[in-house]
Amino acid sequence: MTEIAGVGIGQGIAHGPVALMAAPLEPPTDAPSTRTPDEEKALVASAVSATAADLNERGERAGGSARDVLEAQAMMAEDPTLAEAVEAKIDGGATGEYAVHTSFVEFAEQLAELGGYLGERAADLADVAQRVIAQLRGAAAPGVPDLGHPFVLVARDLAPADTALLDLDQVLAVVTTDGGPTSHTAILAREKGIVAVVGTGDASLTEGQTVIVDAAGDVVVADPTPDEIAAADQRAAARAAAVSAPITPGALADGTEVPLLANLGSPDGATEALELGAEGVGLFRTEFLFLSSDEAPSVADQTASYRLLLEAFAGKKVVVRVLDAGADKPLPFLTDADEENPALGRRGIRALQHREHVLRDQLTALAEADSDTDADLWVMAPMVATVDEAEYFTALARELGLRTTGVMVEVPSSAILAEEILRKADFASIGTNDLTQYTMAADRLLGTVAHLQSPWHPAVLRLIRMVADGGEKNGKPVGICGEAAADPLLAVVLVGLGVTSLSMTPAALAEVRAELKRHTIDDARRIAAAAVSAGDAAGAKKAARDAA
Repeated sequence: MTEIAGVGIGQGIAHGPVALMAAPLEPPTDAPSTRTPDEEKALVASAVSATAADLNERGERAGGSARDVLEAQAMMAEDPTLAEAVEAKIDGGATGEYAVHTSFVEFAEQLAELGGYLGERAADLADVAQRVIAQLRGAAAPGVPDLGHPFVLVARDLAPADTALLDLDQVLAVVTTDGGPTSHTAILAREKGIVAVVGTGDASLTEGQTVIVDAAGDVVVADPTPDEIAAADQRAAARAAAVSAPITPGALADGTEVPLLANLGSPDGATEALELGAEGVGLFRTEFLFLSSDEAPSVADQTASYRLLLEAFAGKKVVVRVLDAGADKPLPFLTDADEENPALGRRGIRALQHREHVLRDQLTALAEADSDTDADLWVMAPMVATVDEAEYFTALARELGLRTTGVMVEVPSSAILAEEILRKADFASIGTNDLTQYTMAADRLLGTVAHLQSPWHPAVLRLIRMVADGGEKNGKPVGICGEAAADPLLAVVLVGLGVTSLSMTPAALAEVRAELKRHTIDDARRIAAAAVSAGDAAGAKKAARDAA
């Protein structure tokens, strides 16, 4: 028996034989083309169009966050800058395959060097290139094997197109050597309820080898004993029973209320979220309205979309985040195109303040939708770092008719200043993905620093406690809307730190609801204190487990 450490996604456990992800296509050679440049360009254009159409079609089938990710990949495939680079290489005598391969590699390397959100796109771009080249060759794109029996999929990382459409009757669990807890693989695995351990490093697993994938334990067990397999089956059965319990409002064992809300990227996910027991929306991302356009949508178009969401959640709280552009989401009408490090540049509220008319239109549309519906609308600004930014946003939102206005806490400065910021704002919502990245100065995608990307790190937990304390002193609620809320045991810790609500991908609601019911508020505070007193993320998680 050998244990391989990684970062577990969720609390699941599964076992089965290993199936290794198929190797990528052989890269094309630099042999000169035997076709004319126009012929090569036409073939590439057709392959790109077919690839984009396939990605969009996969997105429609997958729905949810997967659709957003796959639509973004389709946009990458048809990016005009990449098309120009490919055509220039073809004009120089290259084949379409070689032009696509080298152009995409060069652009992916640029993104990887930038790190952060843009760095996460590098792996997605490499997958798009493979799919375009497969189209040019008339071959199947590399992907998940079809073995005819259940297996544990082991890969360097999974492309969003593969993760979105995994056959869960065949794929028992996923293990990736790269990636971290907020990579696309992790996010989609959490959304689909897939047992996964990511960021294992160079795990030496072989085809057909039996493994246990223990997400709760952050470990992959190779060649387990029969007793270990039996114990894993017992845990899996107990977990299945817990998550299938009747849906009730989120609460601790002593009746302390902890509203469980949903993170959504478009109104389309409302029905599923409600069916899974969401008590409202804790994070509605509005980027879907803006990312596919060269100009901001009209007030009328925005109002119509917001109205659909608010009507679906009539009588319930709906927290909407205004446009979070910049970093990996540049917009020609809002963000600067020449920033060297956009993750630390004019992003979120900074970009909106710089182009205030975009923010005014969005807030106006939200106020109009609010006046037409019965939901309890809360609106918040992303990437707030100072008291002045909080004051600016809340004043403008109230001027335009919005009643409840708050801020996202995603950078250490706003956590440290939480008491002062919450004198101005009505509430705070903590985005643990970015808060972890900026606190630890660790790229969210890199497996080499996965141990620093965890929201379990005591440095992150202490900042969360500071925000909760700031909320308590001002009588203001503080929620969590980052991926941390989807980790059941960490959810208990967050409540123990003083957080008043939790928002997550809807698929995680049942597990979190079940775990909260196992603990009182005193238990939660004791478990949180144990975690905060640890020296690193692994120690914090172990301390919380022991205390629980």
